Amino acid sequence: MRAAIIPVTPFQQNCSLIWCSRTMRGALVDPGGDLPKLKDAVQRAGVTLEKILITHGHADHCGQAGMLAAELGLPIEGPAEPDRFWIARLEDDGPRFGIETKVFEPTRWLVDGDTVTVGDLELEVIHCPGHTPGHVVFFHRGTSFAFVGDVLFAGSIGRTDFPMGNHQDLLDAITGKLWPLGDGVTFVPGHGDVSTFGQERQTNPYVSDRAIAAG
Repeated sequence: MRAAIIPVTPFQQNCSLIWCSRTMRGALVDPGGDLPKLKDAVQRAGVTLEKILITHGHADHCGQAGMLAAELGLPIEGPAEPDRFWIARLEDDGPRFGIETKVFEPTRWLVDGDTVTVGDLELEVIHCPGHTPGHVVFFHRGTSFAFVGDVLFAGSIGRTDFPMGNHQDLLDAITGKLWPLGDGVTFVPGHGDVSTFGQERQTNPYVSDRAIAAG
């Protein structure tokens, strides 16, 4: 698996281009905006897009996914169906944040334990609610690499003060579903720097082992 991070939207959201180096077929994870920039990155990488993957329904992550899917004839996989609430609001939420957005219907809603394929790659789907109710994480076990959206960041965690957010659900998802994958897992967050689960277990003020024990 190969991956490149392309920040998009005024929020500098980390859209990821991932591809199978054997087949050169790929997917965009969370193409929230700046589609010309994304299409240029795909072309420069020599990748043939075969699908779009979505972690959750917030505008900066998926606001232009439907537009790209329609233009290129691509299926959209994800998020989990509880995020239908957020996707239905896209055309109201996007303009408030300076993002042109369009409501879409995913080709496939995902559930915990599903897998998605990109070329010859297989990624595991992990449902991690809390930031949004239908948030999913994509995990490639072969390279110990995860795309976690807004669940976890370097030094922080996702906000839970939005509608249908739940702080305890988020903590439970991180500690109960992500940490067991191993300290060596490298993850791309929805914003900011790449980190590892091990680093966050040591230093993250919200979900480090010390913080959880103190809580």
